[in-house]
Amino acid sequence: MTTETNGERARQADTVSTVTTEKLVPGATFPDYELTGHDRKRYRLGDVQGRDPMILVLSRGHFCPKDAQQHRLLAEFYPQIAVAYTKIVTISTDSVLEANEMRQSVGAQWLFLTDPQRTVQQDLDIKEYTDPHHDPMVPHTLVLEPGLRIYSVYNGYWFWGRPSTAELWRDLREVTKRIRPDWDLSDPALRANWEGDKTKHWPYKITGSESAVQPS
Repeated sequence: MTTETNGERARQADTVSTVTTEKLVPGATFPDYELTGHDRKRYRLGDVQGRDPMILVLSRGHFCPKDAQQHRLLAEFYPQIAVAYTKIVTISTDSVLEANEMRQSVGAQWLFLTDPQRTVQQDLDIKEYTDPHHDPMVPHTLVLEPGLRIYSVYNGYWFWGRPSTAELWRDLREVTKRIRPDWDLSDPALRANWEGDKTKHWPYKITGSESAVQPS
């Protein structure tokens, strides 16, 4: 008779839990979906992000009290997100009406994208099969570097799997260090650049085919 240890069971559980999220791993590029916003306009994720860091919330939807609580916390955090030249977007399987109800009820000021056709759910293989009635996505929160490159992923099936604002702040600090060449003004090379063409200082002047980074 074969005896299965707790450790073996845990490893098997880890394997099962990662099968559905194999496309959501640090270093991968999140798909550049085009979806309808809460304002009924069409948006492409890459265009929304521009060249800024972005928080992306894959939400169960308006019916979920855990999602509502997470979004209330993000709404409190939003003033810091906005002044830090960082984007935030929520995607759910809600209709436009439901997305607006959710957005208004939590006091969110950012873009909600709707995917009632469940394109994202099916493409990423994150169907929450334990809820056939609502048929939502398994909730995830991602921090993206420019180019929709995944820096960090949080699986929020259980509420404590979702990132705190302190964890988001930590991740966004590291991403910003990577992408902002003028992070540390004590660098002598940066001082020299300031006295020169200023291409390494925000708003990063256009040189050749490069595009300037613009705040939002």
